[in-house]
Amino acid sequence: MSGTPPTGDELVPLLAALANPHRLRILAALVQGRTYVSELARRLHMNRPLLYMHLQKLEAAGLVTGELVTAPDGSSVKYVQAVPFTVALDLDAIALAAQTLTGPVPAVERE
Repeated sequence: MSGTPPTGDELVPLLAALANPHRLRILAALVQGRTYVSELARRLHMNRPLLYMHLQKLEAAGLVTGELVTAPDGSSVKYVQAVPFTVALDLDAIALAAQTLTGPVPAVERE
């Protein structure tokens, strides 16, 4: 993520991705650097299917990246790492981002 203020369409998935305690723990664990999914699952005491679900949401929001590495024996290991980011969030940033939303306007706001 760049230092420029996020658009509304960027801010919504970012905040949605961060609005979950599991995903916050995953990001906190990735501060230590790149690791493979099985190791991360052990560290967080989380089963891999649940971890993969949360990693997909974090990856979709641009907060983590993943890389599938194939070993010489043919086995594959997925490595993940956090993407450094900074988001300055205040009322002005939210007002600016809201002006750029392209999704449907809820009925309450149309009235």
